[in-house]
Order: sequence, then C-alpha cells, then structure tokens
Amino acid sequence: MKIGLIVAIETDSIFDHYKDREKLASPRGFEVYLVRKNGHEIYVIHTGMGLVAASAGTQHVITKYGVELIVNFGVVGGLAEDMKKQKVCVIDRVVHYKYDCSEFLPLKLGQVDGHDSIYLPTEPSLVAKALEVFPDLKRATCLSGDKFVGTEEEKKQIARDFDGDVCDMESAGIVLTCEANGVPCLLLKAVSDGLAGGAKEFFEELKDASDLCLAAADGIIERI
Repeated sequence: MKIGLIVAIETDSIFDHYKDREKLASPRGFEVYLVRKNGHEIYVIHTGMGLVAASAGTQHVITKYGVELIVNFGVVGGLAEDMKKQKVCVIDRVVHYKYDCSEFLPLKLGQVDGHDSIYLPTEPSLVAKALEVFPDLKRATCLSGDKFVGTEEEKKQIARDFDGDVCDMESAGIVLTCEANGVPCLLLKAVSDGLAGGAKEFFEELKDASDLCLAAADGIIERI
C-alpha cells in the first residue's frame, strides 16, 4: 500500500525512527522521503505548521504518488484535565473551529459549508483498527485552527464551545483534503502541553511526545 505520512514539525522523530529513508525530489517548501517497510511505500512529507501547509502537503502526496491512505502524527494541546502531556490519542472527529460563514449562510460557527455538522469525521474503520492495536489510546475530538492555544483560559473556552479534547493547527486541512479526494485518513496525536501548559511545556515535551505518537502510528501502519 502507498501511504502518505503528514508531518508538521516533528521531523526529529522521523529521522530517529526511519533510518533507512530515501529523499525524493519535491516542490519548493516541502521535504519528501520514501520509506519502504512491511510491503508499504510510506511517503513522509514535512509540511510545516498550519492548515494551509498541511492541506497542500496532503494534496501533493495524493496527486504525485497516488497514496491510498493518509496518516498524520503529531503533537497537540490538551483541553481537558485527563488530556495530560504525552497522552496519545486517535482522532475520530475534527472541528475547523475558526471557520465562520455564519453571517451570510445558515451555518454554525465551525460548520464547513456542505456539511451537516461542525464535526468532520475521520475514517471509522481506521479508528477501530487503531484501538484494536492499541486499546489504551484515547478516542478524541480535535479542534483545529491556525492559532497556537497557549493559555488555560482559552483552552477551557474552546473546549466548552466545541466539545473538544485536544487542539492543533493541521487536522482540519488534512481531513477536508482527504474528503475531497476520497482518500481515508488516520490521525494520531500526543499531548505536548496539558490544560495548564503553554509554549514552554510544548517545547519541553515536543520530542518525547512526538516519539510516542510516531511509535503508535508506525505500529498501526504495520498492521494495516
């Protein structure tokens, strides 16, 4: 199977985990590596941060390499007391919580046009497979927008408004791009900064949380 592995900033974990990798020619702004493992071709793309970058990178590996599955691993902020640092989650739904067309369309805040709900689902069969392989994974809702959420007050507010567990800056772009292309996606996330944490905790926990998350993603890919 051809798999696209979307990476925003966690490249140190990729370089440590996948020693046998081939760097491919790629468009300006992206780095793409090919990893051959367990009969799979894994196209690892380093997109950088944000919804636009993640969406563009996802589209690139779908169009250029014809990947049949998108996997995204990365770190997130925790929005609840139980979402502590290094907690690993499988995302079953995403909210593009900064999306707002409510002033001119009959849509709720966070509801993308063409969708009946604010919640954008990931592929249920892949969520089930992830939980089969790693039963201790937390099933979570990810609130996704182009903003680093660094204060406890703001984390609690968006959690209340959108019923979210974690937040990031990439997932909505990945899910919407996969939906447009008819390609399933699996999102694995590890908490870098908990409810009371912020930028300092994010940087302190980035590598360890990334390593844990990639280990889970790789373990699931091996069993697909």
